[in-house]
Amino acid sequence: MTPVLEARNVAKRFGGVVALRGVSFDLAAGEVHALCGENGAGKSTLIKLLGGVHPHGSYEGSIHVNGVEAAFRSTRDAEDAGIGVIHQELSLFPDMTIAENLLLGDLPCRRGLVDWIAVQRRASELLTSVGIALDPATRVGDLGIGQQQLVEITKALSRKPRILVLDEPTAALSQHEIDVLLTLVRGLKAQGVACVYISHKLNEVFALADRITVLRDGAAQVTVRAAESDANAIIAQMVGRRIEDFYPRRKSAPAGEVLTVRGLNVARATNKPIYLREIEFKVRAGEVLGIGGLMGAGRTELLLHLMGLWGRRLTGSVELDNKPVPQGGVRAAMEAGLAIVTEDRKRFGLVLGAGVAFNLTLSSLAELTRHGLIDASAEVRTASATATDLHIKMHTLESPVGTLSGGNQQKVVIGKALLTEPRVLLLDEPTRGIDVGAKLEVYELINRLTAAGKAIVLVSSELPELIGMSDRIIMMHEGRIGGSFERSQATREALLAAAMGRPSERAA
Repeated sequence: MTPVLEARNVAKRFGGVVALRGVSFDLAAGEVHALCGENGAGKSTLIKLLGGVHPHGSYEGSIHVNGVEAAFRSTRDAEDAGIGVIHQELSLFPDMTIAENLLLGDLPCRRGLVDWIAVQRRASELLTSVGIALDPATRVGDLGIGQQQLVEITKALSRKPRILVLDEPTAALSQHEIDVLLTLVRGLKAQGVACVYISHKLNEVFALADRITVLRDGAAQVTVRAAESDANAIIAQMVGRRIEDFYPRRKSAPAGEVLTVRGLNVARATNKPIYLREIEFKVRAGEVLGIGGLMGAGRTELLLHLMGLWGRRLTGSVELDNKPVPQGGVRAAMEAGLAIVTEDRKRFGLVLGAGVAFNLTLSSLAELTRHGLIDASAEVRTASATATDLHIKMHTLESPVGTLSGGNQQKVVIGKALLTEPRVLLLDEPTRGIDVGAKLEVYELINRLTAAGKAIVLVSSELPELIGMSDRIIMMHEGRIGGSFERSQATREALLAAAMGRPSERAA
């Protein structure tokens, strides 16, 4: 049977860097073919060739659609050929509404004017068709990163592609939203739509894929049928070695309480209803407190509020080492001993066009300043030591951080937070969009930090990660704490029940 999509011996270079080394890949109608590999392995480059981002003539080899060689000059050419791509990097306009983003370029008109009633109706139909409950009149910039991802997915599906490429589509989604998406992909497969699925979450890969191709260092290592392989074998091909323990949380001996939150009630803004209700928890030195919940449960808002970045506190208190944390904004929180790694590193964690050293030291410049001027040599020494400690892969300290892989960008964000020497580190989806090897490095860093007496608050949408790397877990439900669990009680079923407001077992 002729593949609906095929790459034949494609190679792509960026200057002296080889991104793809003669990769061949094919896709059949009604098939889900997964691409796996570490960041920098060549996955995103390959799908950019398939989607017309890198035009014909900029690469070696050939791409064929339904047996005919394609010469895409743009993404529009690829779309016209029936290829829809959901990129990891969102392509939405934050100042426009959901409806405007979904129908951009195809807004229904009446007598030469946009028919806004029809726009709202059509957008509502699109959102409903994929099981997403969002108001189409909402400004995209007001949505969380996970909700924006759902809008991006809806936008791609609205064009009814025959070939759908999904690049890390669930990286920012909660477990419930992931289940919705997996059901959607299975439905598309049953309709004969061919899907290329890229994900670092191997449980999703094996739940969906018919075949799996592993890329490493720009070359295809192996293509196997999913039913004839397992996660350990795929990981070994990805990183070049076997990994025995994927969640290596080492047993800790927590000391005294570091962070105490009591009776927290927080509204989005003045005269707005309460969003976070009666939040109470404690975190001890050397401990990882995991926080889970469905999208919109208030996990990110809670961390941002602790840092003075979100909401208006109505009642309650936050104490660090038995001292109140001032409500004077992020600087006051940092001076008290808090630091945060945000869920959206590109928007809130990095200056993408600036160098690695600049980004690493951005939050700790006061310690590198002499007589009102930055001590450049001290900045370089500090950044170099941090980059070495965190194994950040880069050309030089001056390399724009936007040129680094996702995992190395995340290490820069973490390094920047650690240079403020926090007592409590707030990690919001710290492994989102990074590969297996980088995840393991983040997990080992968490172990090192807790062994040194740091307290960690870990927000994660991945239940295996939450269970595997936390000493205690609280699950949030609609702005409240729906359940609190010791590590021994934290089963997937119990956590999901608490997240949906139906707690089974819970422990204080």
